[in-house]
Amino acid sequence: MRITLLILGMLLFAGLGSFAAISYHSSEPELTTSYLYPEQRKLSPFQLTDQHGEVFNNDRLKGKWSLIFIGYTSCPDVCPTTMAKLAAAYQKLASTMDIQVVFVSVDPARDTQAKLLDYINFFNSDFVAVTASHASLLPLTRQLGFVYAMVGDGQNYQVDHSASMVLISPEGRRYATIKPKARELGQLPQITTTNLIADITELNQHYQR
Repeated sequence: MRITLLILGMLLFAGLGSFAAISYHSSEPELTTSYLYPEQRKLSPFQLTDQHGEVFNNDRLKGKWSLIFIGYTSCPDVCPTTMAKLAAAYQKLASTMDIQVVFVSVDPARDTQAKLLDYINFFNSDFVAVTASHASLLPLTRQLGFVYAMVGDGQNYQVDHSASMVLISPEGRRYATIKPKARELGQLPQITTTNLIADITELNQHYQR
């Protein structure tokens, strides 16, 4: 009798363990090009200036999703391509969730307020474009996992920068990163509009659970 009870207990324990494993696995979002941070950390205090000359700080991240991308208005390829994809994705995302797109210029010397306003209006006037001195930009970009560096001399320098995006939760926490991926070996990594929409939608649904 004791042996039978022991076997039944072991089977029950194994079954519960399997159920827990399945439940945990099913609770994880199915993502194509994104990484969900296991620990969502709040951003340290920061202060930038937007295209209207208004302060952009931690408070403006609260109560809505924020999709952040860094670049500069003179960028010849990555920035305009990414901004066009964001403009296309935003139309669908904004219909199902409260989200803002934030373009952070890491070229404050050339990207004036007027230039940022013209640049962002070309893609979508609902987007936010911000910048600040490097002293303010560097701590923020590092928190977000971005890197950038000036390359070249004179006024025609370029800025090497991350091509990924970061999704900030309505609590102002770093929630996920969206990274470019190559479809095939040898191809240039990129974030497709379809995958961008699918992943952010999935992350939003996961957040609501």
